[in-house]
Amino acid sequence: MQRRDLLAGTVAAPAALAAQAAQSTYERRTRGLPRLTIKNVESITTAGGRGYTWVIVKVTTSEPGLYGIGSASNYHQAFTVAASIEKHMAPFWIGKDVDRIDDIWYATNYRNYRRGDTILNNALSGLDMALWDIKGKRAGMPVFDLLGGKVRDAVPCYGHADGATPDALTDAVKGFMDRGYRHVRAQLGGYGGGGILPPGQGKRMRSGYTGPAFDEEQYVNAIPKLFEHLRVKLGNDVRLLHDVHEHLTPAMAVELAKRMEPYRLFFIEDILPPELIHWFKNIKQVSSTPMAMGEIFTNPQEWVTCISERLIDFARCRVSTVGGITQARKIAILCEAFGVRTAWQEGGDNDPVNFTAACHVDLASSAFGIQEDNRWPDQVHEMFPGTPKIPDGYAYVNEAPGLGIDINVEMARKYPMQDPTGREDGFTVRSIDGSLVRP
Repeated sequence: MQRRDLLAGTVAAPAALAAQAAQSTYERRTRGLPRLTIKNVESITTAGGRGYTWVIVKVTTSEPGLYGIGSASNYHQAFTVAASIEKHMAPFWIGKDVDRIDDIWYATNYRNYRRGDTILNNALSGLDMALWDIKGKRAGMPVFDLLGGKVRDAVPCYGHADGATPDALTDAVKGFMDRGYRHVRAQLGGYGGGGILPPGQGKRMRSGYTGPAFDEEQYVNAIPKLFEHLRVKLGNDVRLLHDVHEHLTPAMAVELAKRMEPYRLFFIEDILPPELIHWFKNIKQVSSTPMAMGEIFTNPQEWVTCISERLIDFARCRVSTVGGITQARKIAILCEAFGVRTAWQEGGDNDPVNFTAACHVDLASSAFGIQEDNRWPDQVHEMFPGTPKIPDGYAYVNEAPGLGIDINVEMARKYPMQDPTGREDGFTVRSIDGSLVRP
């Protein structure tokens, strides 16, 4: 045997043995049991007591008392997703073999024919997480063990600091640092802060738009000054992040990336919209500022291109938007091959089941970079027992079989989702002439 073959075998052996051990444990526990099938699929919608729009999928199996849950939440299309699951997906899924997760995933995707859309991905994510939850429960193992076992003891998270002024933001970042966070995202008055003209200010058109307006040149001037202030006040111990939220034109995105280099960011998030990802090549040619992208990706051609061509440094997809654990673990493996890291997206609208699923992938992935944190009131922890907590900048997932999180259905249904208002929301930004700015 050649030396390189021996070394390759030595590197691959631990992962292979871990996978074999997980498989053999599952086989021992399930040998002789009857075939397990999907008996019922239910979409549970809830506002969570705080105005959320959460869609949770509960999959009941042919084994009495055995079920799993998954997240299909979509802030802007929650009612559509729930109806799609109940009316279109559930009849197809009922009777399927619970163990055949990958096969069901692709059968559902191809059956839809026009695949890669948000609604289908959300529905698939809910089913997928629930099936992994069931598989873990039946095997008596947490999902991260089914994925190969832990490669870290807990999940490092980044916090969200915001402030109306540089000094207020400095204090907010310092607050996270004092609680143990090593990574903090810093925003000046929310998304676009530093570039938002107040209503009526600036050279406006006669009888034209008078609301808050985004000015990209003002933003690109303000943000580097903000991070210079943060570095002077806080030093280099904290790893700082910033979210542009796709507001910039490509040329200004390149300019901002160059200007941010001296401040050593952990990453800049969403400096470009998904329609213009090839401009990352221009950014990489002139700047070493790390780039994160992907929270509104829905199609593999988006993240495959960004990862395989090394256009980004962090894949920022949301697990419940790309198709669940099955798809997320494949993205993580692709990231590992190309030297890109994961930073699964959360956001204030996301539910605890999605966060838990993301943490299981984090724990078992060598491509892990950082996890966006999420926090919920005590009432949500009661509604979703087993929700991970983040006491010191690290998320701790319990060792219970499956995902280790459950839902109190009766309690969840006490808080129905509210009908949409139809108003433009915080993702919709306009320029001074009233035209839309891409989020």
